Amino acid sequence: MRTKKGFTLIELLIVVVIIGILAAIAIPKFTNTKSKAYVSAMKADLRNLATAQEQYAADSAGNYKNVTVTATPTPSAVGGGMNFTPSPNVGLTTTVDNTANPKTWTTAATHSAAPGVTCTMEIAGVITGC
Repeated sequence: MRTKKGFTLIELLIVVVIIGILAAIAIPKFTNTKSKAYVSAMKADLRNLATAQEQYAADSAGNYKNVTVTATPTPSAVGGGMNFTPSPNVGLTTTVDNTANPKTWTTAATHSAAPGVTCTMEIAGVITGC
């Protein structure tokens, strides 16, 4: 008598169901991880921009610089006396008040892959909104 080698249809269906269950668990976790990475990139850029603002102010009689960076995959340096290049796909908009006493600035960061999420940092260094 010859023995048959291979898998039965039931065994194959069970494997497919198990793979489906694992995918149903893993895909939402992966999506959540990507969202956290986008927020981390925005927060890191806000902190780095804060450092660049303070360096700029030290060289510019205490004045801060208005910064507007469009979110692009290949960002360029801010320039104009400020040594700062944002992360890819992160957009930044800074509002500066150099006439106030003390002088102030507020920066909002967005990520092109995370629509609707905006992180904001003020001169005090507190990041809010994300």
